[in-house]
Amino acid sequence: MTDKAGDAAAPDLTAELAALRADIARLSDTMAGLMRGQVDAAGAAVKGAVGDARSQISQAACHAQESAFGAAADIERRIERNPLTAVLIAVGIGMALGMMTKSRG
Repeated sequence: MTDKAGDAAAPDLTAELAALRADIARLSDTMAGLMRGQVDAAGAAVKGAVGDARSQISQAACHAQESAFGAAADIERRIERNPLTAVLIAVGIGMALGMMTKSRG
């Protein structure tokens, strides 16, 4: 009698194992899909951050360039207004550099 019960339970067990394998395969596919979604989201976030950083660096470079051009224009205006002062400052800087680079030997 136990042999008949064991023989009857074997197909049920085989069917349950097959169903369990199918469930595990579906679970594995679902997890792989979720992981791909997370990776894609992380990649998009990194691309967005890089784009923002690039934009900020570009804006900072433009601002620095505008400031440099403004300073150069201001210096030119001062030289045009006070040419003698500009020449005397240039002579003083030249003499200071000459004295600092003069060999002491």
